[in-house]
Amino acid sequence: MTGWLLIIAGGFLFAYLCGSLPFGWIIGKMRGVDIRRHGSRNIGATNCGRVCGAPWGVLAFVLDVGKGFGPTLLAVSVMKGLQWHESDRFIWTGVMLIALGPILGHVFPVYLKFRGGKAVATSLGVVLALPGLWPIALLAFGVWILAVLISGYVSVGSTVATLVFLGGYLVTCRDVAWGSALPVTFFVLALVTVVIVRHRTNYARLLQGEENRIWGRRPTKPAGTDQGPALDQDASLPTPRKEPAPEDTSEK
Repeated sequence: MTGWLLIIAGGFLFAYLCGSLPFGWIIGKMRGVDIRRHGSRNIGATNCGRVCGAPWGVLAFVLDVGKGFGPTLLAVSVMKGLQWHESDRFIWTGVMLIALGPILGHVFPVYLKFRGGKAVATSLGVVLALPGLWPIALLAFGVWILAVLISGYVSVGSTVATLVFLGGYLVTCRDVAWGSALPVTFFVLALVTVVIVRHRTNYARLLQGEENRIWGRRPTKPAGTDQGPALDQDASLPTPRKEPAPEDTSEK
């Protein structure tokens, strides 16, 4: 049992450190900009693409997916290969604990003082590496693309896709979700909770009509509510110019 705990702890730490790699921030630094000071100020792929350009955002997305996929796939291979226990629940409990590592690493990266992103891409990578969950993950990813294209908001697409993934899991695994697959169920619920909670500020901006669209524009406010041109998050207030004093002509 002690050896099992050490393997799980080591696997979790490795997965967490992989998940902590802030690829969006690294790409921004390579491009000469700190994306935490621009756009939505998030280290994720969306803000990286908005600040550095779409190709760089796609690269950050792929790398974020990869840092979730790699450690999880390794955990699945190691845990199933060691065959420490006859119970599948015992084995999959260890896998699920390690699978949480990349997600928590992206949300709380040790390299950036534990201030990270929303872990949508990293979570996608994790579930793509889990047997039985990857088809549901692909379905959710397709829904994410459609929702983003239709709404124009990444936050809406991420939320809809997360709920579709949860619903898809509960439907397809209904016979084992609360039995032999209980560790997987707890993992799925934890993943969904993390993604939803990390988007709470996006929901507030959506309600206020201030959320950035995927192409970087904010929605137009209804007539009668315009209070002047909106300032970008990184813009500074203009300095008022003083008018010259009128010339005294009383003695001329």
